Amino acid sequence: MAYKDLFNFAREAEAILILNAGENSIDKTFKYITKSHGGIFEHSYIIATQDKACIYTSVLEEETAKKTGIETKIFNSMKDYEEMMRQDLSKYNTIGLNYSSLTLESYKNLLRIIPDKEFVDISVSIGEARIIKDSEEISNIKEAARIASDSIGKVHESLKEGMTEKEVASLVVYEMMKNGADDPSFSTIVGFGENSSQPHYSPGERRLKKGDIVLIDYGAMYNGYCSDVTRTACFGRATPEMKEVYDIVYRAQKESMGLIKEGANGKDIDLKAREIIDSTKYRGLFIHGLGHGIGLEVHDHGALSSRSDFPLKENMAVTDEPGIYMQGKFGVRIEDDVLVKKNGFEKLSHGATPEITEI
Repeated sequence: MAYKDLFNFAREAEAILILNAGENSIDKTFKYITKSHGGIFEHSYIIATQDKACIYTSVLEEETAKKTGIETKIFNSMKDYEEMMRQDLSKYNTIGLNYSSLTLESYKNLLRIIPDKEFVDISVSIGEARIIKDSEEISNIKEAARIASDSIGKVHESLKEGMTEKEVASLVVYEMMKNGADDPSFSTIVGFGENSSQPHYSPGERRLKKGDIVLIDYGAMYNGYCSDVTRTACFGRATPEMKEVYDIVYRAQKESMGLIKEGANGKDIDLKAREIIDSTKYRGLFIHGLGHGIGLEVHDHGALSSRSDFPLKENMAVTDEPGIYMQGKFGVRIEDDVLVKKNGFEKLSHGATPEITEI
């Protein structure tokens, strides 16, 4: 059970309390422990020890909670909520909390409800437990990557002159949902022409015209797990410069991805991609890290960056996403999802072409 893995790292805690606040403050560790399919579980919590875990929730989530197979207790009021927490934590002195996901309001409430406890931050321990994916998590990430990969072709086929970036973003989400996604894993990025040079661009009213680069950064969520893919194409005929930049980025991804395996350092993989780009006239235009972890969150943990040592381990899921960005002109990024294997890697997403796609 996933809750047991938490105690492999959080040994200082006698019990772990995973606490959800409102709908926008749901701890992803709740999903990690319960593996629930559906449900929001706002204002719910889990108490876990090395022997068992228990879900505490309202009648709104009762059916979903019980389907997890984890013991479930239902509260009918906030008075019940608080009394159950006091009672079931009464014999424990040291309580582990995920500080990185806890709202200040929730923490203040805990100080009022169980003021006699010592709280310890186990957010790093939770991260360590979640960083290695089990077979079910890998299956979910693979399906999320498949959905994303299979969706982009229809989007490209649907592009028409005069469409806005927002319209295309909505098409991306529609195709992913049609292919089985539960949701997009993050807000879809669509940048036309000069807007594609902004890595974290938000799609707007810019209309598509012939000769535009079309950069789409998107991902599917499946059973709570995320994919993250970027494809760059040209609407019409690509210029020689667009083809050149795309070729450099493609080579940077291919050669850096070839280094991914257990024991490799994320810093070295990033540097490989950076060396390829910086050996060209586009030196210095790769302006972000090469990749990050994916899982329950689209940015699940660090991974491939020149700024930090990060030894890779088998069954980590990471992205590889080199890019070149020329302000006021265009940008090119190619991003794929990768599973780290003992002696190499498994590419989970598919569809990036060796030459820039002309639509």
